[in-house]
Amino acid sequence: MTSNSSQTNWKQVRLGDICEQITDGKHGDCQDEADSGFYFLSAKDILDGQMLYGNARQITKTDFADTHKRTRLEPYDILLTNSGTIGRMALAPNEERTFRTTFQKSVAILKPRRSAVIPHFLYYLLLQENKRLTDFAGGTAQKNLLLRDMRAFPVYLPPLHIQGRIAGILSAYDDLIEDNSRRMKTLEEMARTIYHEWFVNFLFPGHDKFKTIESDHGSIPKGWEWGTVGDVLSTLESGSRPKGGAAEIPNGVPSIGAENIIGLGRYDYSKEKYVSREFFEKMNRGHLRDGDVLLYKDGAHIGRKSMFRDAFPHEECAINEHVFILRCNERCTQSYLFFWLDQAGMTQNIRNLNANAAQPGINQSGVRGLPILIPPESVLEAFDFVVDPMLSQLFNLAKKNNVLGPTRDLLLPKLISGELNVEMLDIPIRDLKQTGGASPVALSTP
Repeated sequence: MTSNSSQTNWKQVRLGDICEQITDGKHGDCQDEADSGFYFLSAKDILDGQMLYGNARQITKTDFADTHKRTRLEPYDILLTNSGTIGRMALAPNEERTFRTTFQKSVAILKPRRSAVIPHFLYYLLLQENKRLTDFAGGTAQKNLLLRDMRAFPVYLPPLHIQGRIAGILSAYDDLIEDNSRRMKTLEEMARTIYHEWFVNFLFPGHDKFKTIESDHGSIPKGWEWGTVGDVLSTLESGSRPKGGAAEIPNGVPSIGAENIIGLGRYDYSKEKYVSREFFEKMNRGHLRDGDVLLYKDGAHIGRKSMFRDAFPHEECAINEHVFILRCNERCTQSYLFFWLDQAGMTQNIRNLNANAAQPGINQSGVRGLPILIPPESVLEAFDFVVDPMLSQLFNLAKKNNVLGPTRDLLLPKLISGELNVEMLDIPIRDLKQTGGASPVALSTP
């Protein structure tokens, strides 16, 4: 990065000058302890500005206290993966769990010197300079970004009040995205709770008027029946891509692969691939329709599911050969089918269909043979009446995030470079010198 005329008060500094500490974590020689509440993050747990706890290692309190001596993670510290997959970043959130988190050798921590730099601004600065920073990495078999190179890395830094305005603008987008994501999660949890109450506990409206009968799978309301997934499908098909794949096609019609079958309202546009318009129009299967349920059919994550609707992720798109489309007939609805298949037990049943460890995959006959409980049409209609507005709002929020994210990404380089002058803008200044909120946990051990 070079200075320009709008950067009269900006100065070039090294990361080591504006950070209290830049160091990495410890090798993974810690004892695992499920549900301990003390986390030992690796590079795979750092992604898209967040620390991901879903599959993170949990270690003993004693090991945590020993590991944590190397550095103390606090809110608004920055984590950066510096070995293997380099350049993933996260800004430590202001929550109590942060104080119960440490990290492995493949992750470095940058502790901002708050008299010199606002943490959120430094995070956005590093996000913009990510490629230039990762180009410093050396090594052949495995890339490594050395701590000394990180400390010596030069950046241009504006005065604190300019940092605050820039961080205020960019974090406003991230705050909206985070708020929308929280609302999406709540809506999904509400829909799942209703599903569980109606179709697992059988506490659906009017349940007291239904007698219970015995079935091969236990007691069910009279008028309900067990069948197979094949009984409720009008369509079960996969898609295709041209010979050689779609990686070299720069644009066209989006082609959804298994990597984007990751749940309701979730889609990674950075992994998008395309097929040509001509190829798309010649496809006799694999065109996506509103409300389609999609199933990850072969590869490392068999059994993952999604449902796309309301023009999310696109008005027009297709799937490739690694994904199944499931479309219901009149005996079922798409919402019911999705939540039925997404139960933990059914997900395991889907995974059990795979008998090939070398090349994992499931076939149509296996999917068609999966069991499904089929309620009466009136109950399914009532469920859709209650749940459909929740799903509609969820996908509307997902589409909003798809606008907010790219807008922030367009502003990021212009703000960080000083091309957009914020000196005279009357906007809130983000000043995060004080962490507030969360408190450290006591690490005394018996």
